[in-house]
Amino acid sequence: MRAESGCEVHRVQCLARVITAQEFTQVAMMVASTERDLKLMHEHYSINPEAFWSDPYPDLRSIQQQAPAVEVPELNAILITRRDDIYTQEKRIDVFSSRQPGGLMTVLMGENMMRKDGAEHLAERKVLMPSLSIQTVRNIWRPLFEQHTDQILDKLEPAGQCDLVTDFAMPVSGEALKLITGLTQMKATEMDRVSQHMIDGCANYAGVAEVETRCHEATRFIDDHIDQMMPLLAKTPDSSVLAAQMASGLNIDSIRANIKLVISGGQNEPRDAIAGAAWALLEHPQQRDKIVAGDASYRQVFEEYARWMSPIGMSPRQVARDENVLNYAFKTGQRVFFMFGAANRDPRVFDHPDEFDITRDNRKTVSFGAGPHFCAGAAASRALIADVALPKLFARFPGLRINGDVTFGGWAFRGPLSVPVAWG
Repeated sequence: MRAESGCEVHRVQCLARVITAQEFTQVAMMVASTERDLKLMHEHYSINPEAFWSDPYPDLRSIQQQAPAVEVPELNAILITRRDDIYTQEKRIDVFSSRQPGGLMTVLMGENMMRKDGAEHLAERKVLMPSLSIQTVRNIWRPLFEQHTDQILDKLEPAGQCDLVTDFAMPVSGEALKLITGLTQMKATEMDRVSQHMIDGCANYAGVAEVETRCHEATRFIDDHIDQMMPLLAKTPDSSVLAAQMASGLNIDSIRANIKLVISGGQNEPRDAIAGAAWALLEHPQQRDKIVAGDASYRQVFEEYARWMSPIGMSPRQVARDENVLNYAFKTGQRVFFMFGAANRDPRVFDHPDEFDITRDNRKTVSFGAGPHFCAGAAASRALIADVALPKLFARFPGLRINGDVTFGGWAFRGPLSVPVAWG
């Protein structure tokens, strides 16, 4: 009995040592996991919001150098800034989802196709594409773009001077957008106003009440114009986005939300690109000389300006599930910004990225996005800006010159606030 008891004690002691070893291993694994998560999540960067709005590029350069993914507390978001990372991660809709039920765009403008993923997004995109296809732009919209641009230049010519933002780019963009949306009873100035107030609302991460109020007023104004046009388009359909959606049987909430999406992305960005690209050529006469000599095209001007200044500087996403990627432990529900403006100046991809060079190879830019949400209006934008507005402006006013101070603003949406010019 004594020997048996000794053996039993020995067995229990051995078992205790085995359990202790297992527990130690588990604790070690937990510690390692915690250390790994802490290492993954330590990257932060603080900005001065006013300075960031005036010129985001110094901060974006620092963030880009610091790490692939960096949290910016002032924006309550994690910024992804490197071009190849954005190109890859934007396609991973299972992790970085466009669906953001509580996001500013959805709350203020309704759930449009840009805030949907997968089959639901593709279904609505398919409805809109006949109005925005290369063929429709070439055969229907471009001749009308040319007609309206000539009329605007005719009115401007006697004055000898203007502000390219408000007097040229704004009405050119507004008249084009009236045609594409189908809201032809709206004035170009009204189109510009409601678009600006909506994108201000969508970028209102500081929660300024006045900005939100203006955005709500803008969306109600758009809804009123949709209601005015729907009976007319039901009788006489055209190639507009509104008519296409009506013909598809899409529900009215989606119709309204998608019209607002087209306005928010189709007015300010072309306006800012037209005025900004013209300014860039005037500020870089050697680049303009290449156009005159036939060594470069206005398409190259537009693509380089869109890279260099990125009128659409950011696209938001929401983390759909926990994921460790880009040296960061992303958690479900976190807000992520794909920073197109930073990606387009990534020195890993573009040589001398801060320089404006229209002969640059821009095939790797992400100016229109890089994933399933690639801008549906890209063909219309290229035609309006590069094929119509810029060549007609410089052909009409060969002596065009800067006539005052030019200032820029914005980071989610960026463009010139004023471009005073003169001619003659």
